[in-house]
Amino acid sequence: MKSSRRMLSAALLGLFFVAFDNTAQAQTDNGDRWVSDSLNAYVRSGPTDEYRIVGTLTSGDKVELLGSQGDYSRVRTASGDTVWIPSAELQTVPGQAERLPQLEQQVAELTEQLRTIDQTWQTRVQGMEETLEARKALIEELQARSESLNSALGEAQSELRTAQARLGDENNRLLMRYMVYGGSIAGAGLLAGLILPAMTRGRKRNDRWF
Repeated sequence: MKSSRRMLSAALLGLFFVAFDNTAQAQTDNGDRWVSDSLNAYVRSGPTDEYRIVGTLTSGDKVELLGSQGDYSRVRTASGDTVWIPSAELQTVPGQAERLPQLEQQVAELTEQLRTIDQTWQTRVQGMEETLEARKALIEELQARSESLNSALGEAQSELRTAQARLGDENNRLLMRYMVYGGSIAGAGLLAGLILPAMTRGRKRNDRWF
């Protein structure tokens, strides 16, 4: 997360410098110039050192470039005066005093953008963490259910084996009973087959005797 913040900060700083360069280029294209930093420049009534000095411009003063001749540039000051100043004492970007408020504003805007991005990122991370926790809880619940079902399945299988064993024993007992009953019936039938004919012959003899 820290590396992402550093990348965002670097990207915003890059955008800041690009925006500042574009602003400076636009200001250069419209003819605006500024007196160089850290000096006070004398201005003259003409384009050479032979012309008399008619005043001074302070470092950072904004002027409008009207033309140039030799080493001098003809400019219009903020008060509307037209004077000549050495071209070397002009620059195409604002002075530090004028740039500072702009830089501070741009830094404040970029800081706000970074804060918004950071908040958005934190919200997304929090959402992903909550989703991860919810999925983790669901996985744990499913694992617990799976373990419970496996335990119940094991118990059911054990009960099934016990029931199958009991059923086998019951089948064996029933088979033995059927065999005993069958043998008894067969024996009774055999006895009946032997006794009934004998009794029938005895009755016939008795009938003849009388």
